[in-house]
Amino acid sequence: MTDRPEERTHRAVRPYVITGGRAGAGGEPLPWEALVVATDAAFPSYLQPEHHTILRQCQGLLSVAEVAAHLGQPPSVVQVLLSDLVQWGLVAVRPPIPPADRTDVTMLRKVLDGLERRL
Repeated sequence: MTDRPEERTHRAVRPYVITGGRAGAGGEPLPWEALVVATDAAFPSYLQPEHHTILRQCQGLLSVAEVAAHLGQPPSVVQVLLSDLVQWGLVAVRPPIPPADRTDVTMLRKVLDGLERRL
């Protein structure tokens, strides 16, 4: 049985075509949990449809992983596309929040002791 175009569940364009054959972003890849947001710059006419889709989705803060899920592409492909947009000044990146240092339990105990004394 031959697949009809309307029965396909995957995209017809391969990821290496979308990225122009690039496998990496050319530098340090964006972490999946990094937050991205579109800037107020006007969209240039030379952008690919995937770039336009990313810019429309990133009107609020989204993580790289969320953008990949919305676009339906692997995160590595989205990292390449986002690095293009960052380089062109169309997207701003907020680095992921580093894990907090270990909490000083002695301070928490002092606060708890103070609260218990007041009750």
